[in-house]
Amino acid sequence: MEVAEGAAEGAAGPRGADGPGLSFGCASFNQDSTSLAVGTKTGYKLFSLTMVEKLDCVHESESPDVYIVERLFSSSLVVVVSTAAPQRMNIYHFKKGTEICNYSYPNDILAVKLNRQRLVVCLEESIYIHNIKDMKLLKTLLNTPSNPSGLCALSINHSNSYLAYPGSVTIGEIVVYDANNLNTVTMIPAHDSPVAALTFNASATKLASASERGTVIRVFSIPEGTRLFEFRRGMKRYVSIRSLSFSPDGQFLCASSNTETVHIFKLEQQAPSGAEEAATWTAYVGKVFSAASSYLPAQVSGMMSQDRAFATVHLLSSDQRNVCTLAMIQKLPRLLVATVSGQLFIYDVDPLDGGECVLVHKHRLFGVDDDDQDEGPEWEGSEITGQAQTCPSYAATAALPASGPVTATLTGYSEDGGAKKGEVIPEHEFAAGPVCLDDENEFPPINWCRDGTGVGTGRRS
Repeated sequence: MEVAEGAAEGAAGPRGADGPGLSFGCASFNQDSTSLAVGTKTGYKLFSLTMVEKLDCVHESESPDVYIVERLFSSSLVVVVSTAAPQRMNIYHFKKGTEICNYSYPNDILAVKLNRQRLVVCLEESIYIHNIKDMKLLKTLLNTPSNPSGLCALSINHSNSYLAYPGSVTIGEIVVYDANNLNTVTMIPAHDSPVAALTFNASATKLASASERGTVIRVFSIPEGTRLFEFRRGMKRYVSIRSLSFSPDGQFLCASSNTETVHIFKLEQQAPSGAEEAATWTAYVGKVFSAASSYLPAQVSGMMSQDRAFATVHLLSSDQRNVCTLAMIQKLPRLLVATVSGQLFIYDVDPLDGGECVLVHKHRLFGVDDDDQDEGPEWEGSEITGQAQTCPSYAATAALPASGPVTATLTGYSEDGGAKKGEVIPEHEFAAGPVCLDDENEFPPINWCRDGTGVGTGRRS
C-alpha cells in the first residue's frame, strides 16, 4: 500500500531537512509496498522490496536536495521535487535516464500522489489533478483550507480514484473527492482536532485517519463516510502520527508516531452480543466494563470500548521521523519501518496471535561513506544487519533524450478549468521521444509513444 500520508511522513519539505547535518530528505513506499524511494542531500535511491535478507537498489540519481520522490508501482516512472526548485515537479523514466516532462506551480509543492489514472499535486492552498497518461490538467481545487504539511491521500485503486484531504484548519473534517469523475463525494467529521494522517486501503473501501492529538485512529467506509472502527494507540496526548498504512488485504492497519512504539490494529467486527464467550477472567472483566459503560459519561465509556493494538514494535529511539507499511514479502506478512537515520527495519508479524513483532533484518539505506551519515545507535546482534546492494549509477542508466524535456507552467486556473483573472491557459505539451514504460509488466501509465520527431501538443484543460 502507498503510505506516507501523515503530516510527518518522512519528507523534510521544501525548506530542507529537519536539523543540521541530516542527509535524509524523504522516504516513501510505492503504492503496493514493493519499492522504497529515499531522497537525500546528494540524490535519491529506489529499492526493490522482494526479499527480507537482500535489499536491491534498482536506481540511484545524483539529483541533489530531493524532498519528494514517488515511484509509480514497479514501473520506470518516478516523480521528483527538490529544494533547489520547490515549485517544479520533474517526471523521469529512470531506466532510460530521460526526463519525460516537468511542470511548475505557483507555490511550493508539498506532496505528490499517483496511481495508474491520476497524478495529484498538493500545494498549501490548492490541489492539481492530472490525467497521468498524458499529464493533462483535469481539475484545480483552489482555496482549499490551509494545509502546510501537504496532507492528502490518493487511493491506489484506479477504478475509483478517491482523494482525501483536510476540510478545515480548526477541526478534523475530511473531504473525500472523486478524482475520476471530478466531484466531491462526502465530507467526514472525523475528529475534534485537525487531521494529521490519512490513508486508504487497497480497494478504496476504507479510509483511516488520525488527528493532531494522535491518540485515536478511526476507520471510515468509503464512499459513505460511516465510522467502522476506532482504535486507541495510547493515553499520551499530543502524539504526532508519522504514518498510517493498511495491509494488502485490508485486515490490519499500522501506525507510527514520534514515540518509539509502532502499533498494528486488527480490523475485525465484534462477535454478536449473543455469541458464546470463553469463561475467562478477561471475558468477565469485559462484561463488567460493558455493563458499567451505560452508567458512565460518554467520553469515559467511549474510551473503554475502543480496541487496543493487536501487535506492537518498539523502535530503538523516539522522536525520529519515520514511515511504516505492511507488506507481503516472501509470502509472509511483514512490517517495514524506514527511519530518518537511514535504516530500514523489517519485522515478522504474527497474523493470528499478534503481540510483539520480531525483528528479522535491518538494512542500511545510506552507504557508510555518505556525507553527513547519521547511522544512529547500533542494533544488538549485528548478524541481522545488512548493507543495501550497490545501486546502478545515473551514468550507467542514462540515455540522452532526443531533445530537452517540455516545461509547462500551471498558473491561473480556476476550479472549473477556466482562466483566472484573464490569464491565458498554457497548452500542455509532451516530451519528445518515446516515453512509454514498455519495459514493465505494470499497466503503462503514459501512452504518448512517438518516434522521437517533434514535440506533441496536448489539449487545453
